[in-house]
Amino acid sequence: MALILGTEYCKVDSNGRFKFPIALKRQLETEDCRFVIRRGFTSECLELWTYASFQEEVEVLQKMLKPYNIHDRQIMRQLTHANLVEMDSNDRLLIPPEQKSIIGDAKEIVLQSTGKCIEIWERAAYDKMNNDIADFASVVDKRLGELYGLSSAGDAE
Repeated sequence: MALILGTEYCKVDSNGRFKFPIALKRQLETEDCRFVIRRGFTSECLELWTYASFQEEVEVLQKMLKPYNIHDRQIMRQLTHANLVEMDSNDRLLIPPEQKSIIGDAKEIVLQSTGKCIEIWERAAYDKMNNDIADFASVVDKRLGELYGLSSAGDAE
């Protein structure tokens, strides 16, 4: 699976297409131009996955979630509520109409890498989200401190 890095700003045409940035395209490990697009679950954005990465993600989840558990089925159903999109010969991707409502009539979007996938944000929502992170340093200190077993990012237990 490719590690995708970067933030790119793109224009959206009247048909809901945007040109996939060359800086991101160069990071892909494959010539496969298929992507999966779905609604983000924790933010008002879309998620764009390479087809291979999405397959891996679903396989991992299928191993962890139980098919006869009602909540697990609901999670899997929502996680796989997605569309397959393909890059055209001009390196453009079409945002499917049922998912375009997430970004509204945006003329400009932001592609923000999260490593495994790329979030697609309407520009104003992206700017607001970045401005709403009041004290990001304390969030990082607290959460990474928890993950690394430290009382704070700089202290050992």
